[in-house]
Amino acid sequence: MRNWLRNYILKIASMNFFDTVGKKAIGSRLRLLTEKITEDAGELYKCYGIDMQPKWFPVFYVLSGGETKTITSIAKEIGHSHPSVSKIVGEMLKKGYIKEKTDKDDGRKNMVQLSQKGMQITDKIQGQYTDVSKAIEEIAAQSRNDLWKAIAEWEYLLDEKTLLRRVLEKKKEREGSTVTIVDYQPMHEQAFKALNEEWISRWFKMEEADHKALDDPQGNIIARGGHIVVALYNNEPVGVCALLKMEDPEYDYELAKMAVAPAMRGKNIGWLLGRAVIEKARQLGAKKIYLESNTMLTPAISLYNKLGFKKVAGHPTPYERSNIQMELNL
Repeated sequence: MRNWLRNYILKIASMNFFDTVGKKAIGSRLRLLTEKITEDAGELYKCYGIDMQPKWFPVFYVLSGGETKTITSIAKEIGHSHPSVSKIVGEMLKKGYIKEKTDKDDGRKNMVQLSQKGMQITDKIQGQYTDVSKAIEEIAAQSRNDLWKAIAEWEYLLDEKTLLRRVLEKKKEREGSTVTIVDYQPMHEQAFKALNEEWISRWFKMEEADHKALDDPQGNIIARGGHIVVALYNNEPVGVCALLKMEDPEYDYELAKMAVAPAMRGKNIGWLLGRAVIEKARQLGAKKIYLESNTMLTPAISLYNKLGFKKVAGHPTPYERSNIQMELNL
């Protein structure tokens, strides 16, 4: 089969694949585009009589002004890792395009610059620069979208928040959407106790106030004007949170006894529980909610901050483990 026909068939097949798979294959599609451009770049160097690999170009270009630089400064300038630049420099050294020397001010640093052989390429490559720029401009003129600007926008947005972080946030949202928040029922008593005992015992020790609340949530929380919400996943209780009625002139309720099953953490359940009890307090006409925690529980403190709680001066507490108090103005 002729090469052009084989390439045409492969192109059609790949386009059908990406049309079917959609945006979730963005990495594969960008890699295919990169490979296509890189393959042409390798051939272009040959056409202009230049013996250079495409991956060397960023390092070559930043040294083409004749400056002497460290590998660290080159890596920072081109946005590559130090090992990646070190490897490229090593390959260019073997080719004779780079020479290195020790920094006169710091003998631990190696400085690199283009050799005479490397500098000869800077003159030879100017015509290639001109032709490549014009070819790219021609493609841009024929395209409805400016790829160059789009790449810059994507780079900026991914610097602000990585694709990994964005995907994990969507994972949380999706998994959280399958969680149902319901009011506490007597059948949830064991789960309320077990979920709280798990995290308290893992980090601290059970205290008298814990036993009092967990052994009789109906009598010591709900009957005293408080509320408990339960997170259900596949109809199984996987998270709980209580709203304790306070006898305090400053605060109406206390957010307490929030717990999520270890296997279910990272699914936005704490956020859903917190929002549920806050909304419950708002419906009851509360003005302020109070809570106590410990700064060792970094994810919990982060969640409370996200929910809008602010640190306040210490109040008397029945818990030895409490070293931070927070409040939320409704």
